[in-house]
Amino acid sequence: MADLEAAVLELWERRDALVQHHPSGSADLDEARQVVGRAVALLDSGEARVAEVEPSTGQVVVHEWLKLAILLLFRLSEMQTIELGPFEFADRVPLKRDFARAGVRVVPGASARFGSYIGPGAVLMPSYVNIGARVGENTMVDTWATVGSCAQVGANVHLSGGVGIGGVLEPPQARPVVVEDDFMIGSRGMVVEGARVGRGSVLGAGTILGPSIPVYDAETGEQLGAGEVPPWSVAVGASRRRQFPGGEFFLPCVLVVKRLSEGERHDKAKLNEVLRGHGVGL
Repeated sequence: MADLEAAVLELWERRDALVQHHPSGSADLDEARQVVGRAVALLDSGEARVAEVEPSTGQVVVHEWLKLAILLLFRLSEMQTIELGPFEFADRVPLKRDFARAGVRVVPGASARFGSYIGPGAVLMPSYVNIGARVGENTMVDTWATVGSCAQVGANVHLSGGVGIGGVLEPPQARPVVVEDDFMIGSRGMVVEGARVGRGSVLGAGTILGPSIPVYDAETGEQLGAGEVPPWSVAVGASRRRQFPGGEFFLPCVLVVKRLSEGERHDKAKLNEVLRGHGVGL
């Protein structure tokens, strides 16, 4: 894989000249497309991923060269018409295929782009998964939920109806959204712009988590950070008072209202009871 990484980086360095000075059928362009296609195929099969959590440090590591491969794919691919039954699309990237062989259930109305990975046992209700994204085993992407480009969603996750998991492709070094295993998020919630949710956590309906949104402990009032919900936490969207020259206003925050035992399975009825006590639900 190191040789492929080096080839992608070399193509990126001469990306402008590659496209501007060669006809679409040149041998150089054909070779470039093959290199980029091999890299994106690794994402599609799950053999490579744009980002992952380093076990020894707990930090998110971004494999920038794979993002560059996706950006090169857009530059080097030509527009094509894609026909699926009565539907017609015009795009540079084909849709993902062979779901049954991968052990993935896909309901009509769902689509995923080539270069995304969907793990065995996952279910895609009418929804969308963008290129570079990774959806883990046995994860449910519910109706009208979206998983943005390069977002990393773990195994045994439930993305409820209308949930938005944000994507980030540029700049290449930017950290994508990372949602770890055994996570659950209620309807219309959003995790965006490189935010991170720890394993086993729950976000109530309508909760918005981004890198500039602070996270507080409801019991102590302590700020736990911004843009990250700790593992095995139940959290809800909230607001905090802030005084400005024009008056007092309320800015969004996220409030951790309960801690779960590590490895504790989500009991949806009990979670709803906890969340409804704070005016939200799943």
